Amino acid sequence: MMEADHLAERHSLSEDIQALLIGSLFVALSVQLLRHAQLLTGGTAGLTFLGHYLSHIPFGYQFFALNLPFYVFAWRAMGRDFTLKTFAAVSLLSLYSEWLPQVFHLDRLHPAFAAIAAGLLAGTGLLMLVRHRGSLGGIGVLALYLQEKKGWRAGKLQMGADALILLGAFAALPVRQVLLSILGAAAMNLVIAVNHRPGRYIGMS
Repeated sequence: MMEADHLAERHSLSEDIQALLIGSLFVALSVQLLRHAQLLTGGTAGLTFLGHYLSHIPFGYQFFALNLPFYVFAWRAMGRDFTLKTFAAVSLLSLYSEWLPQVFHLDRLHPAFAAIAAGLLAGTGLLMLVRHRGSLGGIGVLALYLQEKKGWRAGKLQMGADALILLGAFAALPVRQVLLSILGAAAMNLVIAVNHRPGRYIGMS
């Protein structure tokens, strides 16, 4: 670990900016696939999808608003730089989510493909953000805060929250779409689990 820290090369500002721009765009593309197929995912994005399907308030507006309370936990748990990058990523995703439907339209999309492709895109985008010390805020940040303050495992908290959100989806979506949503969430977590391992990537921000 000491050797990895010694070899680690810090990301430049331009590298951080491109990661925020591209990582958020990949997640926004996954949002478009999920929205077109009437699916959802876990985390704060999942809560936003539930609100969007039930109220028809635009996804981007709801996602930005839902994240506002979590910046307090981000600042306390992860510090200023992480919080600012998270705010930038959330803002970009909110903007992309409302802008992308104006520049491309899907005429045909199989729901199973939408679920898997959305999961892979979201996992790749989140991986880029995490490697540059950013996130998409929300429940994940709260889990990190509780891990630091209470000693609770952030991974287990996140999994529990995702499970509750996906269970709540049965009130808003048909069973088939909820099951496909679970498939997409599994694809996303697979990307992160395979690629986000200590020692494989030593870039720092």
